[in-house]
Amino acid sequence: MFAVAAAAILVALALAIARAILGPTIFDRVLAGNTVGTLAIMLLAVFGFLTGRPEFLDIGLTYGLLNLIGTLAVLKFFRHGDLAHRADTERGS
Repeated sequence: MFAVAAAAILVALALAIARAILGPTIFDRVLAGNTVGTLAIMLLAVFGFLTGRPEFLDIGLTYGLLNLIGTLAVLKFFRHGDLAHRADTERGS
């Protein structure tokens, strides 16, 4: 059962990578990159259960947190052009 789930995740991963390469806008590519990260976490969890090593879930959780922070940083960079953007510059002061 887990082998079928791993195969389905790999198919979805291939589709997400194709979307990341062929995405029409930068935001589509960022979303596809986030999807690749999520599918990688799922693949880590399935692989851990297939091999009988549930500690892969800890690695997946850590990767999930890094994926979230990385996605937010990339989106902030594309919106403001700088990661050190100050909030008070938007108010005009």
